[in-house]
Amino acid sequence: MSTGAARESYYERTGAYRFKPTAHASGAWSPDEQHFSPVAGLMAHAIERHLADRPGGAGRLVVGRIGYDILGRIALDECEITVETVRPGRTIELLEATLVIGDRAAVRARAWLMTSLDTSSVADSPREPLPAPDGLPRWEMAGQWDGGYIASIDVRRTPPARKGRTAAWLSTPLGLVAGEESGALASYITLVDTANGIAVQQDPADWMFPNIDLTIHLHRQPEGPWTGLDTTVTFGPTGQGLTSSVLHDIHGPVGQAEQILTVRPQPRA
Repeated sequence: MSTGAARESYYERTGAYRFKPTAHASGAWSPDEQHFSPVAGLMAHAIERHLADRPGGAGRLVVGRIGYDILGRIALDECEITVETVRPGRTIELLEATLVIGDRAAVRARAWLMTSLDTSSVADSPREPLPAPDGLPRWEMAGQWDGGYIASIDVRRTPPARKGRTAAWLSTPLGLVAGEESGALASYITLVDTANGIAVQQDPADWMFPNIDLTIHLHRQPEGPWTGLDTTVTFGPTGQGLTSSVLHDIHGPVGQAEQILTVRPQPRA
């Protein structure tokens, strides 16, 4: 997700650690909230910049897991992101990023970094690659979901075999932060949280099912420009749900993402 001076973006940097969302970051559940997908990408971008700016850079460490906890409403307002080391190490390291809006922490993310070495001789996965995005029909996701973020993305989806089950490829022409180069991981993560909207179990006009977390595990570092989601959505009987996605890039599977959902009826006027 390289950027140019005139390229539209989800965020503008307003300070060393501060970012202002554009209208393209607005959410699907409410227009005055941020969609969590670009938020997740922005926090990954902050982590990548933190690693690049320290002496020696990231070295041979790569992200093996990043887990986000959504602590409350993410208003469409200027935010600040700080990154700190929780557990230092030469081969394994834990970082924590915190996104604050006003005086309240809205999201916390913890990223496990792991040493990178050559294990190509034993690399294997039972997961089959998804059909190529060029061979799938474009899905107008904005026909079912509102918000600037949904309107900004290109979605190619397999026809759902049943409710709560589908696969899709996503890409975006927008930059993440205006005038800045984004790493491959942050660009990829920017689209992952969309999984909760591509394989819906119930009509969002009747039911709400926002996620309160996002956890991504990676066995390979993803490459762009497409984010592939092979997604299953399950609703339980007591108000909880789960969106599970096998993650792909154009070369094949790269990992897994999980989102826990709070399922409840839409309030009626």
